[in-house]
Parts: sequence; structure tokens; C-alpha cells
Amino acid sequence: MKEPCVYIMANAHRTIYTGVTSDLYSRVWQHKHHAFEGFTKQYDCTRLVYNAEFGRMDDAIAWEKALKGKSRAKKIALIEAENPRWNDLAWNWYDG
Repeated sequence: MKEPCVYIMANAHRTIYTGVTSDLYSRVWQHKHHAFEGFTKQYDCTRLVYNAEFGRMDDAIAWEKALKGKSRAKKIALIEAENPRWNDLAWNWYDG
């Protein structure tokens, strides 16, 4: 999973956070374990609800910036087009 991607994390109340990384597996672990202070720790955004992979980091960064510029409704529509139940796409990635 070490390739550029854009991801969206959410909490049970559907508060969302959009990010970009070159290592989705490690980054999601950091969110799930509150490894850093910030938005996702404060709002307990621990569910991976969307991700898109890219061949190049600059393309991933451009998509992240485009997503961050979109309305909340458009981000929700994007999530629900691929993951209508808002399931945690990383539910089985880690032990315990």
C-alpha cells in the first residue's frame, strides 16, 4: 500500500477529514491510534471511508486540494458513491 493516495477518515457522526499520504496503511494506523494531536484525534475520526490511489504524488496532492475545495455535500456524495454505508475500509488491517 505504499503508493500516493488521497483518503477520507470519518467518525460515527460523519465528521470527515481529507488527507494525502504515500503510505495509507501506516497513516490510517496513526489516525486509529491517535498518534498525533489534531483534528482527527479531537473528533475521533478513525474510520477509513474513502481512498483513491495515484501513480504520482503530485496527482494525489492535486486531487486532495480539489477535494478540500469542494462542499461537504460533494464529499459526502463521493463517499456514498463508493461506500454507501460508510463502512470502515480498514476494519481488518490491524490486530486488536
